[in-house]
Amino acid sequence: MSEGTRDGMTDTDGPGGPIRVVVVDDQPLIRAGFAMVLAAQGDIEVVGEAENGADALALLVHTRADVVIMDIRMPVMDGVEATRRIGELHDSPRVLVLTTFDTDEDAFAALQAGASGFLLKNTPPDEVVAAIRVVSAGESVVSPRVTRQLLDRFAGKLAPTDRTDARLEQLTLREREVLGLIAEGLSNGEIAAELFIAEATVKTHIGKILTKLDLRDRVQAVIFAYDSGLVSPRS
Repeated sequence: MSEGTRDGMTDTDGPGGPIRVVVVDDQPLIRAGFAMVLAAQGDIEVVGEAENGADALALLVHTRADVVIMDIRMPVMDGVEATRRIGELHDSPRVLVLTTFDTDEDAFAALQAGASGFLLKNTPPDEVVAAIRVVSAGESVVSPRVTRQLLDRFAGKLAPTDRTDARLEQLTLREREVLGLIAEGLSNGEIAAELFIAEATVKTHIGKILTKLDLRDRVQAVIFAYDSGLVSPRS
């Protein structure tokens, strides 16, 4: 198992190298299973394992990773808190959390903490591999529509938003419209049809929204739209 440093990367650590993955789970058999599946992929390398969130953070201080597969329920530090703290690291890796149910409140909490998506623990190996590649490329593996469903389901258990986030002032009126439609779960094509604009224009607006608000992907945009008060959960 190889390790790299965050500050001393070699030429093989660049964009053309393998996707570097850390597996975090308190069950050794699950970690071993992931390591076995991922080791068979020519473009993925497991660079570390940890049995809880605290150990994962310690590992990531000196080991560069692109993606972290994170269990939610672990002793010492759970996956939600670990995801939040990973997001505070410089050049932080993307996080895929593991959950038992796709309507799990903790899955939503992990998305709110900065995860780029979640996987069910019974997800087939080929889908896990595909998800790692998708997240590494900068996308999310949970659709905005599913994220909105989670928002609607668990919003009542979260702290209410009683003011508008000042960061919304950075967006133009059109960008706010696009963000609101993203939060409704609409695709680029559906947004284009709704606003009578080209799909390429929608993509441009989304790129500007993510850049201005320093968001990673569409799932994080949905979370922001709720947290900022731009949209409200459906009853």
